[in-house]
Amino acid sequence: MTKKTPSDREYRSEAERQAAKRAERSAAQLRANLQRRKAQTRARREGSADEAEGLPAAGSAAQDVAGDSGDKPGG
Repeated sequence: MTKKTPSDREYRSEAERQAAKRAERSAAQLRANLQRRKAQTRARREGSADEAEGLPAAGSAAQDVAGDSGDKPGG
């Protein structure tokens, strides 16, 4: 399943070389995301809590918006 990538000299233009690098980075990000999702699924199956990644304050921000009574100035 390993795909060989041509060396920089084998590309016809700078644009092709950059496009290949973007595709390579995208593939790496997709693989990393898949591994995170698999680990998350395994943890849920085992009953373990998920590790907090990303924005830990996002939960409290969502509650603030939902709990807003609409008493904003000018409203």
